[in-house]
This record gives sequence, structure tokens and C-alpha cells, in this order.
Amino acid sequence: MPFSAETCVAMHIGDRLEQQDRVGLFAHPKRPGIMLAVLADGMGGHSGGAVAAEQVIMRARQNLETYAPLHETPRDLLASVIDEAHTVIKLTRFTSEKDPHSTAVAFLLQQGKAYWAHCGDSRLYWFRGTDTASRSRDHSLVAELMRKGRLDEAGALRHPQRNVLLSCLGSEREPHIEYGVAESPDAGDSFLLCSDGLWSYFTDFEMASTIQAHPPRIAAERLIQLARERAGGAGDNISLAIVKLVPPAADASR
Repeated sequence: MPFSAETCVAMHIGDRLEQQDRVGLFAHPKRPGIMLAVLADGMGGHSGGAVAAEQVIMRARQNLETYAPLHETPRDLLASVIDEAHTVIKLTRFTSEKDPHSTAVAFLLQQGKAYWAHCGDSRLYWFRGTDTASRSRDHSLVAELMRKGRLDEAGALRHPQRNVLLSCLGSEREPHIEYGVAESPDAGDSFLLCSDGLWSYFTDFEMASTIQAHPPRIAAERLIQLARERAGGAGDNISLAIVKLVPPAADASR
């Protein structure tokens, strides 16, 4: 079934002194129907994390502008965004006293299909109505302990090393990138990119049902408001992007 996309990006500084998350949504400048959403959660001391996250967004915008789908695959584009941002972030360590790092999650909508890639613990959710069709795997210590059966979800949220990442951009090791694809997304599906400042406070069903029930902007406002309430004055930076697939306008009017 044909569909169109309703979108929204949103951020909140939380209870931090600085916003080190970045999020962007870009359309291809020459090819209709191609859209790229990207989100990065920066780390690395005062301003260092913001610099790292900004590099992810800049690389995404620039690479999309030169993306030629007749000669490149969606995976080529997504990999180039993360790999090239990783290289630039590493280079900034030699020109500053900071130690910048960042997560990255990128989502591409092209010719009726959806593709995504991620590194770190910023997440990509694919919701089919209120069901979770897919969710990216965190590259973190607690996620690895959970996969080995040594920690449950409640324990992961309280673990003193819950923020330790096993892979990210800017580290000495090359980033571990995982990919996903939705071959036949349909109206009623939605995709959520978000940092841990958001997903830490919700079940999958809560986020899916909020996005299902509201237009993206209202859904984003409600999710941020509730995350702030649940954080109790100790909330991290929040960033998210929502891509909600809906019937084309003509069908909706009928």
C-alpha cells in the first residue's frame, strides 16, 4: 500500500549543563522520496561530546547530498556516515584536549523501503501499530550481560556501569556497525530514533502506543514530558526523531 511520512525531531537538555545530543532529518536535494534521519549522543567532557555528535550530523547531511542510488546501495550510504564520522572524531583528539566520542543511529527511507544502521546505545525502533517489529541491539556492557543471562532489564537500569559502551565512534577500535532493513513497511508503521535519555524511561509498548495515538509532534512532546517527570531531576539529554507512515493524503481524505 502506498504511504507518506509524517516526521518530527525533538530535543531537551534534561538536567545536564550542556546539550550533547544532536539529531537531524534531511531530504535528498535532487531525488524525491529519499529521506535520512540521524541521531547522535555525544560524550567526552565539556563541549567534547557536542563536537563529536555534530560531526555525525554534518557527515550525514553531506553524504546524502552526494548519494547516488544508481551507483551506491543504502548500506553504502549508512556505513559511510558512521565510518567517516568516526575518523573525523578521532582526528579531533589530536587538535584538542578533549576525548570526544559519540553513538550514532541513521535511518534511510528510499523507494518504499527502510534501512538503518547504528553503533552504541542510541536506538532504532520499528513499530507496527503498537507492536515492536524490530529494535536495535545496544552495544553496551549491561546489554551484553543481559544477552548472557547475567542481568535482567530492571537490574540493567540500576547497574553502576550502565553507561559503559563496548563500541562507539571516536574510540581506538573501529566501530561495530549493525544494520537492519524493512523490505515492506506500510501505513501504520512508525520508526523511532532516540538516545538513552528517552528510552530508559519507557517500555516499548508505551512509546509505540503514544506514537500510534498522536501526530509525531504531539507524541514527541508527550514522551519528553513524561521522561522528564520520571527522571526526577536527574535526567540526561533527550533526543528523538519520529517517522510515522500514513496513507497518502488523497486516501486519508476518503
